[in-house]
Amino acid sequence: MSNTTTRRRFVAGTAVGAGAAVLGGTGLAGARSAFAAGTEPTVSTGLTSGGAATVGPSDVRYPDLVRGTNARFVGTPESVRVVATTAHVVSAVQEAVAAGKRIAVRSGGHCYEDFVANPDVKVVVDLSRMNAVSFDTGRNAFVVEAGAKLGHVYEVLFKTWGVTVPGGACPTVGAGGHIQGGGYGALSRKLGLISDYVYAVEVVTVNAAGTARAVIATREPSDPHRDLWWAHTGGGGGNFGVVTRYWLRTPGASGSNPAQLLPQPPSEVWISTVSWSWAELTRAGFTQLMKNYGDWHVRFSGPNAPELALFSELKPAHKAGGAVSLTTQVDAGAPNAERMLQDFIAYVGAGVGVTAQVADHRKVTWLHATQWSGFTGPDPLFRFKGKPAYQRKNFTDAQVDAMYRHLTRTDYSYGGALMLISAYGGKVNTLAPDATAVAQRDSVLKVQTAVLWTSPADDAKHLAWLREFFRDLYSETGGVPGLDGVTDGMFINYADADVRDPAWNSSGIPWHRLYYKDNYPRLRQVKAKWDPRNVFRHALSVELPS
Repeated sequence: MSNTTTRRRFVAGTAVGAGAAVLGGTGLAGARSAFAAGTEPTVSTGLTSGGAATVGPSDVRYPDLVRGTNARFVGTPESVRVVATTAHVVSAVQEAVAAGKRIAVRSGGHCYEDFVANPDVKVVVDLSRMNAVSFDTGRNAFVVEAGAKLGHVYEVLFKTWGVTVPGGACPTVGAGGHIQGGGYGALSRKLGLISDYVYAVEVVTVNAAGTARAVIATREPSDPHRDLWWAHTGGGGGNFGVVTRYWLRTPGASGSNPAQLLPQPPSEVWISTVSWSWAELTRAGFTQLMKNYGDWHVRFSGPNAPELALFSELKPAHKAGGAVSLTTQVDAGAPNAERMLQDFIAYVGAGVGVTAQVADHRKVTWLHATQWSGFTGPDPLFRFKGKPAYQRKNFTDAQVDAMYRHLTRTDYSYGGALMLISAYGGKVNTLAPDATAVAQRDSVLKVQTAVLWTSPADDAKHLAWLREFFRDLYSETGGVPGLDGVTDGMFINYADADVRDPAWNSSGIPWHRLYYKDNYPRLRQVKAKWDPRNVFRHALSVELPS
């Protein structure tokens, strides 16, 4: 496969796709909405009467069920439990705990690290079959099982009730980890994070005695389990138990009409892709381009800005990839929507010295736009790694200098290496840092450095480039995005275990503060209460209090 083809497929399909939804494959997933009698799974390689299966290494299904989207990681569990109800999940967890076997859970499989496909994991609970989307009249909220993929969630919500949630744009990401990690997407500037809409969550937990049970926690102030709800509004996957389903409703919404209990998406959107050729970009032109993009988002990311109707991703690929591309979506119902789009592109390209080449410019219906190749996920046959950051202000001169140096390196020339810089802010920043578990509430951009490749033989060179780039990009704050006036730490759905390594994090800031800031002590209290045996853990999981 050529560098150009690899780059195109990755650039077209990463940031909001894998990016906004990555921990969907890390640890928590889906289940049916009720405990049905007679649906307990049996230990076999076939289906039980309740639709569950236990798959072992000799089963033809095993090779597919021990891997997610990231081809870097392939697990070797003793068994994969394909479950279909909450009761199945309780049973699978109970059996694993009783046998002393390490558990991990997969919903969509979009994990950046080996949190599921880890050699220590002996039992994987696969929740992909638990994918129903419905409306619960009793709780007056929409129910999304955690194994449901985002594309399915959007389609059912929209076709049935004309509503949506502001999640990521990759249609194959599972809701399980995406929601609890604070997933974002093309509507988040206008509507906030998908985790901001969680009314309740059902979680299979394990108590100090080793007993597994399902618990429902809501955001109601009187709910004694409210702390468990709060931890699942940004605390990340694989920490407290197995999420089986979410209830979603707009905070403050009232009445019993489902069509008024979640936001309506745009009827139509303008979509656009333009690019600036590396063959024509000078160092000064590249610097201007990056500064323009950052400046626009600093200026137009306030909570009431009309420009919140616009979402964009700037994707500077390595020079070998040929171009720096810009994908944009604008609510076509916003005042002067097409003019807003044109003005934005002109603003980003002003003074760059290169004419932007237009690859796409059209108006499409919103549901069709959720399948647009401008925002999709990585090909599951690729290996990848990404490293995240929140950007509170425009890029510094040192940051832009690092971008240019590493994206034009001649000792490393690969078109599948790039940055993905996504629009952020707006409604996201209207909540207090402790209102949910998402502590970063004043950033205007989400940044990711990433590389995607196919051959295991190339792992070392690609990982070296990425780690060196990220270290130099944040050299002013010890090789990681510091908690200062410019950057604000990291996004847990873009999991990067390197931050635990002093070789790549010399900031003196521990990994958990980069991800959770001041919310971490509270998350540890939730961990102690709901997972006192540390059953659910991985390289970046919330730790029990010492």
